[in-house]
Parts: sequence; structure tokens; C-alpha cells
Amino acid sequence: MSKEAEERRKKIICELMEDKLYVPMKEKELASFLQVHPEERPELSRILEELVSEGRLTRTARGKFVKGSGKAAAPTIGIFIANARGFGFVEIEGMEEDLYIPPDMANGAFHKDKVEVSLLPANGGKRQEAKVVRILERGLSQLVGTYEKSGNFGFVRPDNTRIPRDVFVPIERSKGAVTGHKVVVELTDYGKGDKNPEGKVVDILGHVGDPGMDILSIVKAYELEVEFPEKVLTQAERIAKPVSEADRDGRRDLRDTVMVTIDGEDAKDLDDAVSLSYEEETGLYHLGVHIADVCNYVQENSALDKEALKRGTSVYLTDRVIPMLPHILSNGICSLNAGEDRLALSCLMDIDKTGEITDYEIVESVINVDERMSYTSVKKILEDRDEAETEKYRGLVPMFEHMRDLSALLRERRKKRGAIDFDFPESKIELDESGHPIAIHPYERNTANMLIEDFMLAANETVAQHFYWMEAPFVYRVHERPDAEKLQKLNIFINNLGYYMKSVGRTHRKIGDEEVHPKEIQKLLSRITGTPEEAMISRLTLRSMKQARYSTESSGHFGLACQYYCHFTSPIRRYPDLQIHRIIKDWLRGRLGEERMAHYRSILDQVAKRSSERERLADEAERETDKLKKVEYMEERIGQEYVGVISGITAWGIYVELPNTVEGMIHVSKLPGDYFFYNENTYEMQGERTGIVYRLGEALRIRVAGADRFLKTIDFDLVEDFKDEQGNAAEIGSE
Repeated sequence: MSKEAEERRKKIICELMEDKLYVPMKEKELASFLQVHPEERPELSRILEELVSEGRLTRTARGKFVKGSGKAAAPTIGIFIANARGFGFVEIEGMEEDLYIPPDMANGAFHKDKVEVSLLPANGGKRQEAKVVRILERGLSQLVGTYEKSGNFGFVRPDNTRIPRDVFVPIERSKGAVTGHKVVVELTDYGKGDKNPEGKVVDILGHVGDPGMDILSIVKAYELEVEFPEKVLTQAERIAKPVSEADRDGRRDLRDTVMVTIDGEDAKDLDDAVSLSYEEETGLYHLGVHIADVCNYVQENSALDKEALKRGTSVYLTDRVIPMLPHILSNGICSLNAGEDRLALSCLMDIDKTGEITDYEIVESVINVDERMSYTSVKKILEDRDEAETEKYRGLVPMFEHMRDLSALLRERRKKRGAIDFDFPESKIELDESGHPIAIHPYERNTANMLIEDFMLAANETVAQHFYWMEAPFVYRVHERPDAEKLQKLNIFINNLGYYMKSVGRTHRKIGDEEVHPKEIQKLLSRITGTPEEAMISRLTLRSMKQARYSTESSGHFGLACQYYCHFTSPIRRYPDLQIHRIIKDWLRGRLGEERMAHYRSILDQVAKRSSERERLADEAERETDKLKKVEYMEERIGQEYVGVISGITAWGIYVELPNTVEGMIHVSKLPGDYFFYNENTYEMQGERTGIVYRLGEALRIRVAGADRFLKTIDFDLVEDFKDEQGNAAEIGSE
């Protein structure tokens, strides 16, 4: 093709995209629109790539072409997430969907590397593909794994299954490790092509079979700091003094106000207390949410503060807690222990009989908790009517009953505005003294849990709204609206089952570009309660949601159906709460002037970003330890049969969740009597010949076939699928 002909084609494409009626299209759609013959499509692909590189066109995150910016496009940079199967994804900030990296396009990228990518031409697939152009920054410098000696060298098998190759270790760099040692290896060469990565052993954790070694390996792999620096511990000891008269000066004295803490039996960091009184004549509830004044002890830019920001959050693993603050603070002077004077920030709210907060105060206070209550104990009083427990806490029972009533009002008010309540059980894993799992069951969510949850939500909303209208710099907890395409796909699916969701401003049963109000999702969840498809639709709906995060912009919380929300109630274990306590105290003390506000504006974006990242990392580590202990638990139950429900379906198999929250997989090759394939449009596993269909939420009887601690996987065999002769899910009674 001549240069003139090529330029003419470029001009036609650019003029098309400048037309006000143009709708962004992918390459395949453009080829069809422009009536490009199949044999000329490679040429179209080349021309489009040139237009992008020249800055005349821009390819969106979804692979659609739009008019360019007039300058060369900025490089596309993100974090490479490896997969054990060889392919990977690149997460790009602000992009709805990750880019898919085919196995031969990773260009030596390692898990967590910061990379520059270029988008590949559309290939008819649903996810945009890309190739790694450059590795900008290595994400991992160390790995945890099991050392094995082989002749005059050794190698480390990484615990992280996303690292597909063993790390070669020269014998002189093994630090004396022997086969079976858990080690930390520092990478000296990341390998490429057929060459394995290389490294040197920098720490020997112990033998693979030592008690607690499995969890310690995860702690090291996630680079979680267990020990505090000496400087931090010294500072904590110096400030952890009993509350003095000088400390109480200028604070609201609430020591005569009856209040309690309500937590789990094994909780030690008690950072919230509640008080409640009720006026019969006015119908007003006076609710106090009292939060430990941690920032009184952790001064900004101190060694303690820098360490807390570095950690971001406390991490709750199966057999241990890795705290954000040293125990002398988190379990000591900052913990609201019963019978001891404590400094607090109190949110005092007046709430009417409709659940509306009619007035509030936020004050610095000094408190003294009357009783340390547990969820179990309060449940016994309010739900079980346990005579012994009721008698033991007779003086507090009227307050607990009013708390139950107020909790119901607040919950109903949230429900009316559309707040979504996904009630999926979390795991409670009980261990013996050696760290071996002896029982796994769902956490019980009862009246006591819910009333504390309701009161904390009320305080968090009140504080967030107050500072939003002050236009002060702040850290909010935000939860963006779900992706419209995911909701549209969900709506198409539930339409086939007789359900629907409406868009804002629409009365017919279709979701397009219009927004969906959370109330529509709440209505859907209410309609499916108690139906056979409840579990299936609930899980699919949850998967369409985005992940909550911290932000300096109050963009709203979709799941709670509120515009203003923050985390105010847990400064012992979450850094954002500690940070906003400082802002609150500056405001209360008249110090929140222009200079102080400018200071906060300069640091809060980084605080929000860091806190979100550390929260995600903590969540991953917690999930890994739970998976590990569940595998260990099921190792002793191979051959046993259980009834569970289908919790996930993929191209390679069906995931089944048991009543105790353990999840395992039936590989697609083990499904009987047919060739099965995954239909991603209907979320089903379908038999090609028999027409048998497996759907989310259906009950199956399974047999435990295997458990792999290294891969943290559990394999099931199908025993019975509870379908009738027509292939429909059958009732299974109490099983």
C-alpha cells in the first residue's frame, strides 16, 4: 500500500471518530462497520496501532477506539499478577478490568512487578489482552519456601503458587540449610525463558513440620512485621501511664455514665464502649459511642505513628494477632478495660422513634466502663432469656433491651433507604495447643453482634457527615457503584429465573447505562430469601460489587446506601481511624486553621492509599491462613461424605461449600456420564449430551478425595446430585 493510500485510510478512520454520532468501537466492530475484507484486517490492525502511537487515536481500557489527545499516548503501567498456569494479569489503577497477559507475552515479568504494557489487537475474546513491554520495578525481593538439597547445590520451592519455578541456590549461599527447612530466600536473578530464578538464603525459619511453622511462613511471605523496633517499644512504655488529673482536664467527665464493652470472648483490644438511656416522655434514645482516644498517646510523626502507618492495620491470623500498636497500648492503656479510667472520643447521639439522629455531639471524654460483656452473654440475655445470665447482669438488662429496640429501628431505617446486607458466614477455626485445627464452624451472628454493628455504623456516618459539611480534609470509607456491565449481565441471568432489577428512573425491566440504586439489590435479596436460588443469586450479586476503600473524597458508600461514611470506631487496629481522630481533636481544640488544613491535604491521599493497600494485604494473609488450616483439617477426613452447596463454577470444575464453610472442588473430569462445559453467560456447568446442568446454590453430596497443604486445595468427588428425573434440583430435607 502506498503512503498516500495509507494516509487516506487513516484520515477516514479519524473523521469517523470525530463525528458526533460515533460510538466507541473495538477493532472487530470497526472492521465490520468499515466493511474491511477479512484478508485486509491485519492491515487495519496495523493502521490502528500506528494511529494510537501517533496520538491521533486512543484505545480505552476496554479496547475501544476514540479520538486521540493530539500527542503520543502515555504509557500503560500497572502491576503484574502471575498465575501458576503461566499467564497473568496486569492491574491498572482506575481501570475497571485487569488486562490479560498470555503466557508468551509476560517478557520475564515476575509476580507483583511494576510493568509497562502495550495493548494487543482485539481477538474476539471478552477481556482485553496485552503484552509486557518493560519491567519498571521488581515487586518481590524475597520469597518464602521449602529448601531441598541436590548434590552440590540446592533449590527453594516457593510457597506462593504464583511463582511457577523453583529458585536455584548455590551451595555457598544456602546458609547451611538442609532439606525440609523453611527458608527466606533473597532473589539475585529473576530468570527468563528457560532459566530459573536464583537466590541466596537469608533466614532459616525452622523445619517444615515444626508447630506454627506453616503460619510463620505466611507471615514472612507477606512481609508482616511481628516484632516492633526497640525505639517504638521504648516510646510505648514511656507513655503508657495511668490516666492522671492533668489528662482529664478539659474533657467531658462521663465516668458516672453506665456503659459497657461488648466483644468476642477472646478479644483483648477493646476500643469501643456503648451507653444508652431512653426517655419515655419524649421517645428519645440517648446513644453514646465511646472510642479509645489512641491519638492522645500516638503523636503525629512519632516513632509509634510511623510504625502504625507502615503497618496500616492489625492482622488477625488463625493462631495469632499481629497488632498495629504494641500490646502495652493496644491491650493496656488504650483498651477500654472495665473499672479503669480511660480517655475517649465520644459521639453522643439523640435518636427518635423512627431511627433518625436528631442531634449529636462529638466530645473528648474520660470514661470508666462498668462491665466487659461478650456477644455470647448478651445473646443469652436478649435471645435465650437465660435466667442465670439475666440475674447476673440484672442492673444492665433494661439497657440491653433498649439497645435491642434501638438496633432494630436503626436497621429498619437503613433497610428503607436501601442498604445491602450480605449475610455470608465467616469461619471460626479452633486450634489445639500445637496449632492443629480441631473444629471449624461458621461465626454466629446474633442480636448482640448486630446491635454493636448498628451503633458503630451510626457513629461512623454521623462523624463523616459532620466533617463533610465542614469541608475539612478527611479520610472517608467509600464503596463505588458496581460496574454497569456486570449488573447488566446479572440482570439478564436473573430474568431467566423470574427476577429483575430496575434502573434509576426506569419502570421497565432493563438495566442500561442508567444507575442502579442499592435498594434494587436489597429488594432482589429480599425476594429470593428462602428460595432454592437464594445462595446462587446472592453470590453472583456480591461478585458484581466493587471493593470498599479509603479516600479523601466522599463519593458515597453504595452497600450502605449512604453519602457520607468513615471509619472512626477502631483506632487501635486501623490507621485511618487514628488519623481522623487527630483531625477531630484539632477541630475540638480550635486548631484546625488554614495551615493545619493544608498540612492534612498534603498527607491524606497517601494515608488513604497506604491504608487501602495494607488492608488488602492483611485480608489476603488472613484468607491464606484460613485456607491452610481448612486443608489441614480435611486431611484427616478423606473418604468422609458431606452435603454442601455449589459455591462457584469455573471452566475447570465446580466448587462446593460445606456447612462448616470449608470449600473444595469437583474437577470437571470427575462429573459423571458426559462431557461438561462451563457456560459463562448463565454461570452453569452443562452436559453436552445429557443436558444435565449444575447451578450455583444447588446441593450435592460429596466425598472428600484429597487435600494438598502446599497448594492449599481440597478435592471432592461427587456422590449424589439431588436431581429428580427431569434434572431439576430436588429437596434434600434437613441434610
